[in-house]
Amino acid sequence: MISSLTFKQIFSNKSAPLSIVLLIFFSMTVTVLAILETDFKPDTSLGKIMNERLKIASADLQDIHLQPLHAMGQRSDDVVVYISYNPKYKIRWRVVNDVSENVENFVAQTCGELGYIHWKTNAINIFRGSE
Repeated sequence: MISSLTFKQIFSNKSAPLSIVLLIFFSMTVTVLAILETDFKPDTSLGKIMNERLKIASADLQDIHLQPLHAMGQRSDDVVVYISYNPKYKIRWRVVNDVSENVENFVAQTCGELGYIHWKTNAINIFRGSE
């Protein structure tokens, strides 16, 4: 596993691909959190199905669809995306931390292609350094 390698092991191994070395030093952290509590109360059985679907969508968005973001930015950079349901049972998304415009645009494009809608809210827990 890459994370268990030490710097000495990486640089002493002449067959280690440069892309692995670069991935370690230039890797943005991508986190997608499924917000299971909603503003509305679905039926209990429907709520269980919706929550399971949202967890799967969250994992897929983080591990598959937003994978290209790992190659952007520095290791200390990160992007945090919340996904949840709106009252019409559509998945909505929102970037909740301060990221560059190109990162936000990539997330917007990716989520749009998946049919997710932008989550517009005046919530307190949105952390933006420039606002």
